Amino acid sequence: MDSMISVIRPDGTADPEQDPGLPEEDLLLLYRKMALLRAFDEKAIALQRAGRIGFFVPSAGQEACSVGAGHALRDGDWIFPSYRDHGMALMRGCPLETLLGQIYGNAADPTRGRQMPSHWCDRSIRLVSVSSPVATQLPQAVGAAYAAKLRGEKVASIASFGDGGTSTGEFHAAMNFAGVFETPTVFFCENNQYAISVPVSRQTAASSLAVKAQAYGFRGIRVDGNDVLAVRKVVGDALARARDGKGPTLIEALTYRIGPHSTSDDPTIYRSAEEVAAWREKDPIRRFAAFLSGRGLMDDASIDAAAAEAKEAVRKAVEVVEAAPPVPFESLFEDVYAELPWHLAEARDALLAGKE
Repeated sequence: MDSMISVIRPDGTADPEQDPGLPEEDLLLLYRKMALLRAFDEKAIALQRAGRIGFFVPSAGQEACSVGAGHALRDGDWIFPSYRDHGMALMRGCPLETLLGQIYGNAADPTRGRQMPSHWCDRSIRLVSVSSPVATQLPQAVGAAYAAKLRGEKVASIASFGDGGTSTGEFHAAMNFAGVFETPTVFFCENNQYAISVPVSRQTAASSLAVKAQAYGFRGIRVDGNDVLAVRKVVGDALARARDGKGPTLIEALTYRIGPHSTSDDPTIYRSAEEVAAWREKDPIRRFAAFLSGRGLMDDASIDAAAAEAKEAVRKAVEVVEAAPPVPFESLFEDVYAELPWHLAEARDALLAGKE
């Protein structure tokens, strides 16, 4: 239970027994999406520091988790992400402009500014809105999976969350229901070592987080969360089992959040520079680049080109989103009632008259 599955060895070669055997085009796609996610992350932090957006939750260091898991998902699967899993959305085809629009909250935002900046969603890929309360997405993911099971649909749901989420009542309720009713749910815990400032050692006395699955009667697996191929294999296998009616799985992905918890956080207060430096050496993007170089699929020039391409894609997306106008005032009165009540119609008309 406490052993950890890895595919990419320290020297960049792959364990043939664990390698998911993805085609070359998929391997290169994974790398490009990881590079795009890192570029998006760096730019969003710069935008917040410059006062151009209000808030952001970064994911540097965890790209292998969300991109690897996102690649394993299929059409029809339900996604209940944490706020740090932009990679799942990008991997499933959510346009970069759609994510950015929801961070800006202007007319480029499909939810028209009704959400907090990092509460993004995409109905077209069944990606349910992020929310701030810790682990509330877990019971929701189980409910969606149970409904799919009752309808006889061969789909699964995935809920991603952090190590701190395992300390909530929602975690227990979701795990217990999933185990009892054998719902097609994958619980994807990205153990990045800290629940904001609280280390995982203060979250549990158990030998791992994956071992907690035993109490609920289903499988628990630990995977190297900085190894995108290992994440892809483990999540893919768990989703396939779920779709085949073999019940839920808890996956603990060991990873590390290189940057702050959010743009409102100062991580230097609760962790050392030496610790961060040690984890930087395990950078998932650099590790995957070494693997691809060893396979003859990339070299220094193509790695640099991928990074430049990602930065340019982010720059163009920011340009498009920042050119969008504010959300119209009258949208305040829309999307709630099929027919607007008279008193709200009067309030709308008064608001619009005051603008003239």
